[in-house]
Amino acid sequence: MESESVTTPFGRRPMTLGMLLKQRRGEAIEAGTRRNKWKLFRSVCEARAGLGVSDRALTVLDALLSFYPEDELSSEKPLVVFPSNAQLSLRARGMAAATLRRHLAGLVEADLISRKDSPNGKRYVRRGREGGIDEAYGFSLAPLLARASEIEAIAARIAADRQMLRVMKERLTICRRDIAKLVSAAIEEAIPGDWEHASSMLHALLQRIPRAATLENLPPILEELETIRLGIINALELQEKIQTASTNESQIEHHIQNSNPESTSESEPGLEAGQEGNRDPEPRAGLERREPGMAGEDGEGARAIVRTNAGKLKPFPLGMVLHACPDIADYGPGGDIANWQDLMMAAVVVRSMLGVSPSAYEEAASVMGPETAATVMACILQRAGHINSAGGYLRDLTQRAERNEFALGPMLMALLRSKNRFLLEEPGKQVNVGKEPGVPARQNGGR
Repeated sequence: MESESVTTPFGRRPMTLGMLLKQRRGEAIEAGTRRNKWKLFRSVCEARAGLGVSDRALTVLDALLSFYPEDELSSEKPLVVFPSNAQLSLRARGMAAATLRRHLAGLVEADLISRKDSPNGKRYVRRGREGGIDEAYGFSLAPLLARASEIEAIAARIAADRQMLRVMKERLTICRRDIAKLVSAAIEEAIPGDWEHASSMLHALLQRIPRAATLENLPPILEELETIRLGIINALELQEKIQTASTNESQIEHHIQNSNPESTSESEPGLEAGQEGNRDPEPRAGLERREPGMAGEDGEGARAIVRTNAGKLKPFPLGMVLHACPDIADYGPGGDIANWQDLMMAAVVVRSMLGVSPSAYEEAASVMGPETAATVMACILQRAGHINSAGGYLRDLTQRAERNEFALGPMLMALLRSKNRFLLEEPGKQVNVGKEPGVPARQNGGR
């Protein structure tokens, strides 16, 4: 065991309070502390960044440990090694004397070793009659053993951080690859979407990756990349669902048309009854408008009928359309509809999903006007569960609009009155779903 007396430095080196505290801390080794010196040295190498020592300093520490005769450092045995500079330089891979002294000072400063200077500054040992060490002067390894638990904890934390950083880099590489290949596949298969914007966002994020990636600067970039990948996957899955629904609806529409060639659609029950009071005996020149609350020639104050002699209908306010048909908003750009352009884009998506052919929708837009055609698609979507053939129904409405027999107002009013029943009413008369004009409603719900 080393003496617990204070050892002051030899020569011109001054004594400081810090040196005194380090000596006391180095001597405060818990009883029974033992460590394999090479395992402890590996922990020091692992925790090098946290201890503030260089790799060359670790070479000197390795050489010092090689002069300790046993493999195990113990608090019950002397921990001073006393090699000469010449021998220490040889075991330090031929390190120059000046470099050796600099790194020894670094190890002392890092509180991994301490000096125990002799009266003349030389390193030597005084042995007893039995050959045991009575007194030794040189470098004490006691601080290394005293900090063994701390060093091992630092090494474990650094190893865990390194492993986490490795996993994070792997996730970033996979995420970057997924985004690039998904965008490429979407462009090649002509899937609707702003894929150029997604590609540019990926490029911008990759430019932000620093050369020295750490656990502090990498997670925000990885989070943004995963958000972009999730958005792309959701867009592609939505497109797949739309295509599947479009295929199924087309098969249903084809079956209905073949089974009943004389009928092009399933009539909208309330609409047929509601059109009797909306027909013009003769096309009127100019524009005719009946606002809600204003009595017309036939007293229909609740109807809003807007049309020209060309069959086109003036659109109702967008807010009224979205209030009556809230389901259409899910198909707008970004899951929202802010203007008529968004509504028309959503109508195109819904058209494909419900199996309405492009020619049928284009004809409806030509006859009714693009805004009204989009509104009609929103109404059809709102009542999609009660319409067997959306394509045939839209064609029927288009033909009625050509004959000036179609009014959009009653359809919207009915949806506003009840969002869970497709019910159109005439003044003083209620028309049941599944009932045609003049035909009593059946107990089974219609035809």
